[in-house]
Amino acid sequence: MAEMTETQVRELVEKLKQSKANILAELRKVIIGQEQVVDEVLISFFAGAHCLITGVPGLDKTLLIKSIGEILDLQFRRIQFTPDLMPSDIAGTEVLEEDKSTHERVLRFKPGPLFGNIILADEINRTPPKTQAALLEAMQEHQVTVAGTTYKLTEPFFVLATQNPIEQEGTYALPQIQQDRFMFSTIIGHLPKADEVKVIEQTTRAETAKLSRVMSGVELLHYQRIVREVPVVEPIVRYAVRLATASRPADKTAPDFIRDYVSWGASCRASIYLILASKARAVLDGRFHVSVKDIQAVAMPVLRHRIVTNFRAESARIKSEDLIKRLLEHVKPPASGLG
Repeated sequence: MAEMTETQVRELVEKLKQSKANILAELRKVIIGQEQVVDEVLISFFAGAHCLITGVPGLDKTLLIKSIGEILDLQFRRIQFTPDLMPSDIAGTEVLEEDKSTHERVLRFKPGPLFGNIILADEINRTPPKTQAALLEAMQEHQVTVAGTTYKLTEPFFVLATQNPIEQEGTYALPQIQQDRFMFSTIIGHLPKADEVKVIEQTTRAETAKLSRVMSGVELLHYQRIVREVPVVEPIVRYAVRLATASRPADKTAPDFIRDYVSWGASCRASIYLILASKARAVLDGRFHVSVKDIQAVAMPVLRHRIVTNFRAESARIKSEDLIKRLLEHVKPPASGLG
């Protein structure tokens, strides 16, 4: 990417900030409340990463993701994960077809629902590990391999997976290696009563809101490249690394509460995502630099699913979120001038 002048940077950042405001304005036509969830999903989009959303049924997870796809003019595909779903059901398969002109039978690849821009993997914990693993290559490499042939997926490509925390009988816990592929683990909860009243008033009307397109997929890819150009000073990078390493019980910098309650700490990918998510958050906030507050703001969704608590923590009802809060207090940030 060519070096930009200070004026160009300022104009670009302002344009991105306005784009976020326009997206939120459109979303508010159909989504009430859930500001934290919306912010985290948008950050993951502009960072070009995937998001895992956990919440009980009936909280408009599907509506939120589908609406974002409509606003960004992206192709939305929903996959309902079930115990009998096979890898070929999502990636695609080869079918035998007859050529009408030559009457020869040839194998043709029939793409599965993974060939879209926004993939909603609904209730991903209800399908066996074999099918869960089929997402790994798609999420990491943006491609699938069927019968020895590799097919590139459509860009931009996002996987937003949902998990239902209730009715765990017959489910398959998402392996840690699969969870680590998601930049964010987002929790969606019930709305306050006042917001729930607004939802009822909005959803029981005869007319439905019309969403306008704010951005195209090509523009989004351009903005993703710009996000990666955001500079981060070394002390901020070191702060992100210290947060991740302090969560590992075997590391000498780990505090006693980590050694007592954690089986496995955050991976190196956590440090990468702390910085990448902070870059996206800064740009969407109208800044072309990352601050300590950006790191602290994204620490919870980045680390929540990467810190694995042990039996001692479970017996004491201590969750990873509790440990992350203590980590943010324990690991001292760099000089206040970077905040």
